[in-house]
Amino acid sequence: MSDYIIKTIQSGVLETLQMTFFSALFSYLIGLPLGVLLYATSKGKLLSNKGVNATVGLIVNLLRSLPFLILLVLLIPFTRFVVGTSIGTKASIVPLTVGAIPIVARMVESSLLEVQPGIIEAATAMGASPFHILVHFIIPEAMPSLLQGAAINVATVLGYSAMAGVIGGGGLGAIALQYGYYRYQKDVLWVTVGLLVLMVMIIQEVGNLIAKKKRKN
Repeated sequence: MSDYIIKTIQSGVLETLQMTFFSALFSYLIGLPLGVLLYATSKGKLLSNKGVNATVGLIVNLLRSLPFLILLVLLIPFTRFVVGTSIGTKASIVPLTVGAIPIVARMVESSLLEVQPGIIEAATAMGASPFHILVHFIIPEAMPSLLQGAAINVATVLGYSAMAGVIGGGGLGAIALQYGYYRYQKDVLWVTVGLLVLMVMIIQEVGNLIAKKKRKN
């Protein structure tokens, strides 16, 4: 493998990490409040509202049902509007974020639903407001599950980033496609695949360790 290819792969690793970090960050900035809203407005919860819950749930389910490759193509005009281009690392962050938002929302909702009803009842008996209960009781109690879910979501975004190469995105996915598929350089293909698998495993393991530590506390 030439020095040029090695440097290209090193650059691809950095681009993949950049895409994963910013996409995960932005998806949580939107997906976390959506997940909390889905939980709080569901039947029998703090802010039970059938209309809001059904509307938000429908939007989340529609986005989740779209295969990511199709979402990549559908969002090309929107991506171009947001960042001025539809190719490259920066452009890939937009569809990655949109694709991850519904996953984050449902994962957050699922984690919050694991909180024991007794904790909520005790907080309500103390006269705490719904917002106070959410922020100071439910979310802290669900934190280990939220952290474990975050690791899964970040790993999912990392996996999605590899597909961004299909539409000219950067990162390891683009290198695997350009060199491993189009130029038949199988060594490059296997190295990029191995790196992606290794990165996913590391993220998952670190997330699990943090979640276990949080549970012990």
